[in-house]
Amino acid sequence: TGLAKEETEESDAQAEYDKITQENKVAKTAKDQDVKYKTAESKALDKTAAELTSDRETLNTELSAVNEYYAKIKDRCIAKPETYETRKARRDAEIKGLKEALTVLEQETAFVQRKRTG
Repeated sequence: TGLAKEETEESDAQAEYDKITQENKVAKTAKDQDVKYKTAESKALDKTAAELTSDRETLNTELSAVNEYYAKIKDRCIAKPETYETRKARRDAEIKGLKEALTVLEQETAFVQRKRTG
């Protein structure tokens, strides 16, 4: 009975060992597959990140160009208030021109009137 008991215990231990060994093989295979898939996913994410970085750089370049163009257009299109000195100088020049025109017109009118009377 002692020998049979020992053989039974050894057989049970061998069966337990085989069972654990098989479970470990299954677990290792599953983990190897997991590593394989995670590695592929990581490579795909790295590629996507590189593409998005490139897209961002392109868009930043475009944005800079648009902002530069906008600044140029804004300077041309948005009215800036004139200073008092500028307005005064423009008005003085306009008044001077009108006075000169009035003088010329008065002289021509006088010349035309003299011509008719003479």
